[in-house]
Amino acid sequence: MPITHAHLYDQIADFDNLMAAYLAARRGKRYRREVALFSINLEENLLNIHNHLVWGSWRPGRAREFRVHEPKLRDIQAPPFADRIVHHALVRVVEPLFERRFIHHSYACRAGKGSQRACRAVQQMIRAAQRESTKPYLIKADIKSYFASIDHDVLFAAIRRVISCPRTLALWRAIARGYGHDDGLGLPVGALTSQLSANVLLDQLDHHMIDHCGVGRYVRYMDDTVIVLPTKQAAHATLVALEDEVTRLGLRLNPKTCILPAPCGVDFCGYRTWATHRLPRKRNIKRARKLLARTRALYGAGVLDADRARARLMSYLAYAKHCNAHNTTAAILNEFALTRS
Repeated sequence: MPITHAHLYDQIADFDNLMAAYLAARRGKRYRREVALFSINLEENLLNIHNHLVWGSWRPGRAREFRVHEPKLRDIQAPPFADRIVHHALVRVVEPLFERRFIHHSYACRAGKGSQRACRAVQQMIRAAQRESTKPYLIKADIKSYFASIDHDVLFAAIRRVISCPRTLALWRAIARGYGHDDGLGLPVGALTSQLSANVLLDQLDHHMIDHCGVGRYVRYMDDTVIVLPTKQAAHATLVALEDEVTRLGLRLNPKTCILPAPCGVDFCGYRTWATHRLPRKRNIKRARKLLARTRALYGAGVLDADRARARLMSYLAYAKHCNAHNTTAAILNEFALTRS
């Protein structure tokens, strides 16, 4: 029997933990109206959360719902600031218990990881495979509508392998079911706990592919996965095993999941990556040009100030500096001349 953790709830509800959670939830947002209002009576508001947690009467508030269109269409549920403090309080206690179990090459929403490291890992694996095999192949896979498809029963079966504290499980489930998911399907995209939950569920896939199927070159960034294999035959067999395990978890692979020769490169984490170099994805460049053209127009009309306009340009430059995009970047910079009408 694996060892589980049974006495966590008091740590979550502890006032010092709530204060640390408040500081984490406030980071980068301290001047927003909702945060400022909460902070005026900070001790009283934190004590109120503490009491509701201790009494078992805490319930999720009403999320603010909105839609984002970049990089793709998503419906976001943004919980109230007070709720986000509870989310941080929970994650601060439980995340380390799962973190030590996650595979090394899982890169999303983890300290010291991130998309750039994920891209570098894929590139290194392609290089190694091309040295060892004459015709290596890649599997590029992702889950169809991942967050919206997560079954709470399957998720909490995975969570209970690590946590057996009833009150902690009840709190986590209340957050998962809140914000419009009380039917037990899907997670709120804007909640911090959803990121951890998503990693916990697919950690089972990671260990199945690596420990049971013997896959050696495997990288996952949230629901996007790249597997590097020595032959086409091995790639096809591995894809069957991958799809079987994804189905067992109550999920489905995106129909765009594919097998391709390693020399063709792979789209992953916003870049097209080969063994020798990395390029920006064409659709990302198209999107950047469109955004920067709109930025120039807004600046010219006096709607946008210079600092905000430059910030949009710097966002693109921060993306482009991690790949071989010198000529493209030079062309975009030449186009980005800020002048008032």
